[in-house]
Amino acid sequence: MQKYTLKINGESREVEADPRMPLLWVLRDRLGMTGSKFGCGQGLCGACTVHVDGRATRACVLPVSAAQGRDVRTIEGLSADGDHPVQQAWIAAQVPQCGYCQSGMIMAAVALLERNPAPSDADIDEAMTNICRCGTYDRVRQAVHDAARRQASA
Repeated sequence: MQKYTLKINGESREVEADPRMPLLWVLRDRLGMTGSKFGCGQGLCGACTVHVDGRATRACVLPVSAAQGRDVRTIEGLSADGDHPVQQAWIAAQVPQCGYCQSGMIMAAVALLERNPAPSDADIDEAMTNICRCGTYDRVRQAVHDAARRQASA
């Protein structure tokens, strides 16, 4: 076990963990931040997506030791009251069905829009590699376009 000081959602947080422990488990089990979900544990499904230094990152395969000194943003740090343009677009398009994968989807969409504020359908399809068992991909694409419009008019 080692002590780590992590910058999460703009705040320094101290945790003690095995250096190989995935960031996802540190967030959920050590810090009580349960917005990021466990899906596949192999970095494929994206339910655990957070931002590390502004990039969408699968927290289930990133060891806590690799997060030291980096800027981590979780769904909890996106907006205190759900008023982020992507969250609002998600609601307007009624994207979630079961909702399990949605925090990861939203974080992937935010990362996409931060680097490409006007993505095409092809850009969205390339960037949004998260898996949704409910199959709401058309609504995801619609919501990303809506969020882009909301951000452009803000």
